[in-house]
Formats: sequence, structure tokens, C-alpha cells
Amino acid sequence: MAAKIFIDGEHGTTGLQIRERLAERGDLTLLSLPVEDRRDAAKRAALLQEADIAILCLPDDAAREAVSLAKGEGTRFIDASTAHRTAEDWVYGFAEMTEGQAQRIAAAEKVANVGCYAIGSVAMLRPLTEAEILPRDYPVTINAVSGYSGGGKQMIAQMEDPSRDDAITANHFAYALTLAHKHLPEIMMHGGVERKPIFTPAVGRFAQGMLVNLPLHLDLLSGKPDLATIHAALSDHYAGQEHVTVAPLGEASALPRLDAEAMTGTDELRIHVFGTDGEGQVNLVAALDNLGKGASGSAVQNLDLMLRG
Repeated sequence: MAAKIFIDGEHGTTGLQIRERLAERGDLTLLSLPVEDRRDAAKRAALLQEADIAILCLPDDAAREAVSLAKGEGTRFIDASTAHRTAEDWVYGFAEMTEGQAQRIAAAEKVANVGCYAIGSVAMLRPLTEAEILPRDYPVTINAVSGYSGGGKQMIAQMEDPSRDDAITANHFAYALTLAHKHLPEIMMHGGVERKPIFTPAVGRFAQGMLVNLPLHLDLLSGKPDLATIHAALSDHYAGQEHVTVAPLGEASALPRLDAEAMTGTDELRIHVFGTDGEGQVNLVAALDNLGKGASGSAVQNLDLMLRG
């Protein structure tokens, strides 16, 4: 019997991509709410309660409401908002994050899908904190750039229609300048760090793609590791994984540049270890599609794990 899936918020950027990915699958029955009924609580509640798994592509408050509307009905959830990413009774939806995480997702009733900047950050931090190479009180700095699709329909329209009064004309801009970005709590919790990172995100004039930079001083890390030790820790952590890979050191050292769109159209997250031996510094860079492994790709991966679980 086909599992019933309801994408609450299917008309938004992430919801549309998830629906496109699931549309031709014969093992699923997609429940749908017309756009004109998206604010009708009774109709939403009926579909949320009917679904085997509901995928929430909503603002935080609406996601919390959706969970309450299906309370007691046995519906399982994947929440793509930030509402539940640090909640104790939700499983974090990054299957490759640590040993057993995929199994925890498969068995979960409630899965909090990843944030795009956060998954890039956590993917680099978690192996190093687990291996006790990166002290948990290390003064982490993260710099990142994303395609404008991460800002949703409004930003897409502002970027792609220069005739609009609110058009964004900048080719590249930094934001969250108060150092209080919404992804910080999940980066800290799931990355295993105790000191709030300095996080500077930016948006470029390209639709999809992302680079997340994590620069580190090697003499401040436990054991004063070299580049090869850092690379080995990351490679060992993700050995055998399909969607998270670590570029060989030789490949990384030969790159003259790294394109923010390198992973666009894929569900892969690729980590690079950059630096010069003996110089005491390393720059870890995660490349991903912000709507792939950073959003809809992870949601579908989590869905498949839950269906198999």
C-alpha cells in the first residue's frame, strides 16, 4: 500500500522542489491542498491527519501549528523550518552526521530537516569535535555564500526582476550583520561547540549553490594536527557515505578556485581541506546545493529512511 505524503507548504521554494522529486514515484500517494486553501486550518488539519508522513515547508509558527493539528493521529513529520532543530524530542535530519543517525531518522516520529548553512558547518565541525581535535570552546568563525534561492520566493523575485521597486541590485551582499543568524543554535548543538561562532553569511547573484568556510588555526587544536591529520579525521568519519564526501588532499591542493555552484543540481556535500603544510592554518570548505543536500534533497533522503524504517 502506497504511503500517503502531504507537503504542507508545497507552493513554496522547498516544497515545490520536494513535490517535483516525488511526483513520479509509484510507492507514494501525494496529498495536495490547492494554493487558495493553504490558510484553511480545517482542510490542512484533515490532510495532516490523513498523511502517513507530513513534510512541513512552512514558517516556524505555522510548522508548530501543523504538528498540533495532527496530534494523536499517528502522523510522522519532517519539518523543514527552524522550529524544531534543537528540540529534544525531534531527531536531526542529517543522516551522515554521526554513527547511528540514519537509523535514528528511520525510526523517528519527528525529524527536523537541516538548515543549508548549518549542514555545511556541522558536516565539518562534528567529526573534529567527536575526535576531540577541535576543542568545544574553540572560537569558531564561519563564512558562507549561498545562491539567492535560499531566500525563498520573495528574494527570487527581487533578484530576477530588476523592474520591481524592491529589486535587489547587488551582485553579492553580506547579511545577518548582528551576528544572530537563525542557524546558529543548530550549528552549536549538532556541531558540538559551546562557544557561539562568529557567522557571516552572504548571498550571490546565482540561483543555487553554496560554499561554507571554516578556517582554523592548527596550533589551537588538540595535538596541533597537520593538514593530513585533519583530512584523515574527516575522511574516516564519512567513509562509505554516498552523499557526503571528502575531496582528496591532492585534488584540493590542485584547485585554483572553488565554484559556489560546483554541487548545483546534486544532493552531494563535498568537503575540501585547503592550506599549506607548515603554515599552521587550514581552511575547510563545504560545497553543496542549498536546495539539494541543504533542503529538499535532505528531506527526500530522510523520507526514504523513514519509509524503510
